[in-house]
Amino acid sequence: MTNRIAILGSTGSIGTSALEVIEHLGPPCRTIALSAHRQLDRLVEQATRYRPATVAITTEDIPPAIVAKLRKLEIAIYSGPNAMVDMVGRDDVDTVVVAVVGAAGLPAVLAAVEAGKRVALANKESLVVAGSLLMPLARKKGVTLLPVDSEHSAVFQACRCGRAQEIRRVILTASGGPFRSASREQIENATLADALKHPTWRMGAKITIDSATMFNKALEIIEAHWLFDLPPEKIEVVVHPESVVHSMVEFVDGTVIAQLSPPDMKTPIQYALTYPNRLPGISRRLDLTKPTCLHFEPPDMERFPALKLAYRVIKMGGTAGAALNAANEAAVQAFTSGKIRFPEISRLVETTITQHRFQADPTLDDLLETDRWARSRVESLVLSGGSGFPVIDSPATQMI
Repeated sequence: MTNRIAILGSTGSIGTSALEVIEHLGPPCRTIALSAHRQLDRLVEQATRYRPATVAITTEDIPPAIVAKLRKLEIAIYSGPNAMVDMVGRDDVDTVVVAVVGAAGLPAVLAAVEAGKRVALANKESLVVAGSLLMPLARKKGVTLLPVDSEHSAVFQACRCGRAQEIRRVILTASGGPFRSASREQIENATLADALKHPTWRMGAKITIDSATMFNKALEIIEAHWLFDLPPEKIEVVVHPESVVHSMVEFVDGTVIAQLSPPDMKTPIQYALTYPNRLPGISRRLDLTKPTCLHFEPPDMERFPALKLAYRVIKMGGTAGAALNAANEAAVQAFTSGKIRFPEISRLVETTITQHRFQADPTLDDLLETDRWARSRVESLVLSGGSGFPVIDSPATQMI
């Protein structure tokens, strides 16, 4: 059966890996649509190689040279803030790989589900912000959300070994990031260069910093809650620095099913694209004939308060996830701009969750308003230097 695939965020690390997987799989898989926001020269390179029918560029001001190159390739262009939303509804799109980072991908995810498309989801934020809207819509439309995150793909695969009511708990693994063994003092004085030194994965700056704060795991806890319909007490985290065991599911009889593979995002991407089938892949293979050690340890909730915030947000529900996600994105931006110190990211997020106008049963407009308010609140706290968030006078010392 033909699988015509749209990739939202094709120029990022997940998007480029998805293109490699599709190229490897060959027919019946075909890249039909691509989208980008800033890296437009790279988008043109991808369009030249993979010849999609269309591209979406999420800005109004597209350089004329970019337009000319795409027109020469006879590729249709969607542009502006709604470009991805318009593109995913096309009749020639079967599967949508959502590889954009942040809440910006939410409207396109909702549009894809509304249109009945198969969705391969690498965007944690859509479920964190709007899981209460997205999951009921997916059930109504009969759409399966296929996780692309390595942890949730591992859980998804392990869950096939039993029934939902037989799950005792889900155990998400975390690499621990660059500060796994760092002291409180080292974390307090961490620079941007320190935060970007991930020991295992090579990812974009936002995701790498989220790994350093463990907000990536906080988002994944909330995502697992929605994807697998689990209460917070059935979701646990364990630090596993080798990143070989991507997550585990424990069943009520004591059996633990784990998914293992080398840290390579092409594995979960391919499984999402070929599910329920498995085909030969291009990822690295796990060789357990060589001496191997796998380590596991509990996370330190005091050094990494993001994890406690995740459980708090699940229990709160409503607009809390939107507040957490937006505040984190704004705080990470402030850190990468040299305006705050590393530990202030978590403190800003906690303050924003506490201060936001909570709504228990929000609409999409309510969630988007919470998102806007949270970003603005973080910016105000940073600019004012109030509430214990000092403004850094010399941002150059924080930059690479």
